[in-house]
Amino acid sequence: MTARRLTIVAVVLVLAGSGLAVAALRPGGDGAAAATPAETAARAAAERFLDRYVDPDGRVVRRDEGGDTVSEGQAYAMLLAAATGDRRRFGRVWSWTRENLQRDDGLLSSRWKDGRVADTEAATDADLDAARALLLAAGRFDQAGLRRDALRIGRGILARETITVGGRLVLVAGPWAREGRMVAPSYHSPRALTALGRASGDPRWERLVRSGRQVARSLQAHRSGLAPDWAVATAAGARPIGTPQDAGAQARYGFDAVRLPMRMAESCSAADRRQGAAAWRGLKPLTGGPLPAVLDLGGAPLQRFEHAAALAGAAGAAQAAGDRAAAARLLGRAAQVDGRTPGYYGAAWVALGRVMLTTDLLGRCG
Repeated sequence: MTARRLTIVAVVLVLAGSGLAVAALRPGGDGAAAATPAETAARAAAERFLDRYVDPDGRVVRRDEGGDTVSEGQAYAMLLAAATGDRRRFGRVWSWTRENLQRDDGLLSSRWKDGRVADTEAATDADLDAARALLLAAGRFDQAGLRRDALRIGRGILARETITVGGRLVLVAGPWAREGRMVAPSYHSPRALTALGRASGDPRWERLVRSGRQVARSLQAHRSGLAPDWAVATAAGARPIGTPQDAGAQARYGFDAVRLPMRMAESCSAADRRQGAAAWRGLKPLTGGPLPAVLDLGGAPLQRFEHAAALAGAAGAAQAAGDRAAAARLLGRAAQVDGRTPGYYGAAWVALGRVMLTTDLLGRCG
């Protein structure tokens, strides 16, 4: 990194910690044409994640989690590289992903370790994020082949990661989840689903947008508005469970669920943003002090340490609720926590949070 870039990053870090860098939060997709301090902070956060976790060959390494690679991380890096216009790094990350993780059905094997695929099962969130990144990059880098790559993943999602429940087409957590109707609410990405619908012309994508919103509504229809990490799809929407391995365990708002408010807050749909705001009911009372990383569905702490991803998720809830000042503070706190205790997942969601909530780098609505 050059001395000039180090100076820029240092300034942005000061702004991020103070909250000033996110003073102009994007209201539901309407962004300013000129670069802002918020965009500068978002680009710097994206570059920090890419520099820290992406190897020269394009593999995203979870350095603080045993050195393995997951499809989710590859997709995060693709989104951030496409958002910031880093064509070379995008190409390397996608090439590594395609060569090492992509399955015959177009989906991505979820985990790679020690030179080989360690888990051939796919994860729907990674598939959606990767497809969205490919569509964005196809236009931004003028590479039509990337659009074909995105639509291939999309066909795999529709064929292997959806089921029909109560007459509704529902997105499940992966091919493995179809039999048990397992849903991860935070895998729902309205922006990715809408992009795939526009690119393909297939109306099933809009059906998934609507059913995902219904799943979230059914899970958040209680006092705290917190959705669980895991649920089972039902005719009425979904019901919370503990985990796919232990459905009877305590349901929790944890490291998976924190992503749902963010994904809903960045949606171009006012209905989605209103649904994302539901989580602010449970999170707002906790943000005056350290925000516990894991909560029960009533909002009681289950783990009391702070985590950057949880703070970024809370920023999404605040943004969806229209509390932009709180969203700015929470994004600043997320960056500070990641600075003190760096980690792959926290760094990813600090960067994605800034990109999704404060800029139009992933595309404008309309």
